[in-house]
Amino acid sequence: MYAYDEFDRAFLAERVAEFRDQVGRRLSGALSEDEFKPLRLMNGVYLQLHAYMLRVAIPYGTLSAAQLRRMAHVARTYDRGYGHFTTRQNIQFNWIKLDELPEAMASLAEVGVHGIQTSGNCIRNVTTDQWAAATPEECDDPRIWAEILRQYSTLHPEFTYLPRKFKIAITAAGHDRAAIKVHDVGLRLHRNEAGELGFEVLVGGGLGRTPFVGKSIRDFLPARELLSYIEAIMRVYNQYGRRDNIYKARIKILVHEIGAEEFSKAVEAEWAAIRDGALHLTDEMIADIRARFIYPAFAALENEPAVLAEALKDSRFATWHRNSVQAHKVPGYSIVTISLKPVGAPPGDATADQMDVVADLAERYGFGEIRVGHEQNLCLPHVAQQDLPALWAALDAAGLATPNVNLVNDIIACPGLDYCALANARAIPVAQEIAKRFSDLDRARGVGRLHINISGCINACGHHHVGHIGILGVEKNGQEFYQITLGGRADEHAQLGTLLGPAVSYEQVPGLIEDVVDTYLELRAGPQELFIDTVARLGVEPFKERVYASH
Repeated sequence: MYAYDEFDRAFLAERVAEFRDQVGRRLSGALSEDEFKPLRLMNGVYLQLHAYMLRVAIPYGTLSAAQLRRMAHVARTYDRGYGHFTTRQNIQFNWIKLDELPEAMASLAEVGVHGIQTSGNCIRNVTTDQWAAATPEECDDPRIWAEILRQYSTLHPEFTYLPRKFKIAITAAGHDRAAIKVHDVGLRLHRNEAGELGFEVLVGGGLGRTPFVGKSIRDFLPARELLSYIEAIMRVYNQYGRRDNIYKARIKILVHEIGAEEFSKAVEAEWAAIRDGALHLTDEMIADIRARFIYPAFAALENEPAVLAEALKDSRFATWHRNSVQAHKVPGYSIVTISLKPVGAPPGDATADQMDVVADLAERYGFGEIRVGHEQNLCLPHVAQQDLPALWAALDAAGLATPNVNLVNDIIACPGLDYCALANARAIPVAQEIAKRFSDLDRARGVGRLHINISGCINACGHHHVGHIGILGVEKNGQEFYQITLGGRADEHAQLGTLLGPAVSYEQVPGLIEDVVDTYLELRAGPQELFIDTVARLGVEPFKERVYASH
């Protein structure tokens, strides 16, 4: 966990006071909604279909138990008793009244939580691997570098009004859980042959109306050069990014139009002029940030203790353990993923009571730390193996032990037309119905790893382009229709899905997805071949032929 200081606390208190004044002027009529809009967006406040929505940042996906407990308080006191975790390590409160927003923000600020730069044309919340500092795969803790970028980018005077929003993601593991290739800038932390720490830098990724996979413009950037190189990228984008057309304003369009090679040349030229300046990170600077992270005092524990071996005789616990528990870099500990996708519930939602439960369990079994992943699930990154049976029992009692992580009913979905003013179609009910179709755990396990992503509009907040099965809601003559894509993925082998065929009606979607899955089970080379690999081997045509023949 990163330890905030007095400066951080004073800054947030001043920001809340400023926003309180702005809300007062809006309520009095001194500010119109048009005048108020840019002010509220700077604080993560949107006007949705039915109410104002507050989006709160969870920097690099890390929460303390106290912070999660305070989010539960805000959900219970100012909202309708729940919050929605998003695909970018944020939480959204969808029903807060305007006159109560300053109080909600003040309550969150007391524990170091805010919505600054979760909206607007600025550098948004920097995201990372939710298993950071726990997985044995990584070469360093990527949150260190995310925090450096957070401090650099917050209220940056030159990059507060970019051509469009800007998103950065970092991973330090071989397997990419941060989806770095579909961000404006993706950073892969690794070591070169000399053992030096540095980044592969990718630019121009992103989804939405015009999706692209990011392109690598530098194989190895020394870690100490991170800020100067990011500054060079931002300067080039700020100067040449399209401001005349909102649909062509993202950096991905600039990179596509001039080409990655020309973009790289412009960045290198800009970087040459600033790399030895004030943005050069010294060892002392990096050490200072690193020292502000408090790591657990791990005990010397044995792997697979007797209490765990005994608990694994219980089939229900064994199923959950196989699905939700991963190896930790410290012997005797594990990483636990908590599914927020119980069958029939909106994906990514957690009630205030559930948040309190997770906070309590994090304090009891996980050193008080919680993580949020872009898959809209939670994680306790440091749990002693001897505590896993007790943790499971408590999660099960709270309805939080659904063993479906990475299975067909662990669905990513945006809020869609139920909440969002931009949406063309519903997403949550579609996810709920598909999950019900695969509610039988044996059936879901038989299907194996399969990611379904649903977006209610072309803005792609549900990341449908990179779902193994992607579902996009579109509007046709006032009716909800859905396009289906197959073969997308967001990991280190990121690629965009291929359109299966004509859009289908709302009522047809669940049955069509069942047909796609059944076709996969018939065509796969064997139980070990995953859905994504079958699509890669055969393409979408065999699926198209079988699926549309029955619809």
